[in-house]
Amino acid sequence: MQYLITGGAGFIGSHLGERLLADGHGVVAFDNFDPFYPATIKRGNLDLLGAYPGFSFEEGDLRDRKALDRLFARYRIDAVIHLAAKAGVRPSIDDPEAYVDVNVNGTLRLLEAMRDAGVPRLLFASSSSVYGNQEKTPFSETDEVDHPISPYAATKRTGELLAYTWHHLYGLDVACVRFFTVYGPRQRPDLAIRKFTELALAGQPIPLYGDGSTQRDYTYVGDIVQGLVKILALPAWGYELVNLGNGQPVSLLDMVKALEKALDRPIAMEWLDKQPGDVEQTHADVRKAAEWCGYRPEVSLDEGVRRFVDWTVGQLGD
Repeated sequence: MQYLITGGAGFIGSHLGERLLADGHGVVAFDNFDPFYPATIKRGNLDLLGAYPGFSFEEGDLRDRKALDRLFARYRIDAVIHLAAKAGVRPSIDDPEAYVDVNVNGTLRLLEAMRDAGVPRLLFASSSSVYGNQEKTPFSETDEVDHPISPYAATKRTGELLAYTWHHLYGLDVACVRFFTVYGPRQRPDLAIRKFTELALAGQPIPLYGDGSTQRDYTYVGDIVQGLVKILALPAWGYELVNLGNGQPVSLLDMVKALEKALDRPIAMEWLDKQPGDVEQTHADVRKAAEWCGYRPEVSLDEGVRRFVDWTVGQLGD
């Protein structure tokens, strides 16, 4: 099989690409090196993928329909794993037009290019943020998701709906995967666990928003990749929504305690006001994923944080 991974130079994309290549598949990564964080990080990820003979990279933007058409003309793609997006809840509040342009218009152009090229399958990366601030837990795929509280969340829900429309009209096989707070080696520098680790190693305080009681369903990237590979192996999807999470929410303060344990040092904290757009909690109901594709998260927060700290320390030593 040959897979196109949009956002393939990024955090989840590079991990998934590495796994697929190791399994003997072909992978084409498509990325535009969005300046949200330094391009050197993504180029380092591409260097890892470039060690495999089945890997190709194409630089381009989702909003460039001609670039997408050239891509599909150059490669025979069996399925698209659509991870590319402008990421981050808080930045989306400051620049909602950019988020709609990339996440909605880019997804629309990808869907149209896939239709014209006859590519039959789309795995779309959605987000736990689509559940908004609902009080019912755990979050289930059958829950109402019509009240997103950030532009980012709204664009992810829109992507799910667009993908359904192309499934309905053109028979596109679609799996929309809702990720829950993915962390691990190579994660983006703006994400909490990486940001906190680097600040703590530098002897600086970490910023904590609110009172520390907010909860997140932290999910190790290796577990996410395991789930994605299992979904890709299914013979048919139709149109499906599925959560990939750990199923065990952890408070912000408990996450910091796990980080202190892994670092073997206390961490100074700077308390700040809660940020708009942040949800109070996320908690994945992963029963559907378990039944549908055999998904089983295996890495605890303590173990995952330890692996991340070991990777970070190794990077600083290089």
